[in-house]
Amino acid sequence: MILQVDMSSEIPIYIQLRNEIVKGIGRGELSAGENLPTVRQLASDLGVNTMTVSKAYQLLKSEGFIETDRRKGAVVKPCMFAGKSTPDVYRERLGDELELLSAEAKLRGMNREEFISLCEGAFAAMEV
Repeated sequence: MILQVDMSSEIPIYIQLRNEIVKGIGRGELSAGENLPTVRQLASDLGVNTMTVSKAYQLLKSEGFIETDRRKGAVVKPCMFAGKSTPDVYRERLGDELELLSAEAKLRGMNREEFISLCEGAFAAMEV
């Protein structure tokens, strides 16, 4: 999997890393049990500080996407909610984020059909 990070973005690099890894897991580019690069290796490959990668990994771990082991390093966890209902806390957060994205799309002139089409396309890209 190739991680794309924009060094000139207003979004912090550790958040971009977190987002890229989550998308990779969602698309099936990273599977359960797969090892992620070491903090040092990924930092070196991207030309960023090791603390930046460490912060991204800590965030992914706290969210349940990866687990860390001193021997194995960072490993993708199995999907914790496969076949289960979506937790209410996540539904609420997703609703808030979609509301914001909807408002921005509308303010930038996008119509409902365009927005729904983009949402459907993004979700379809995650179906493995």
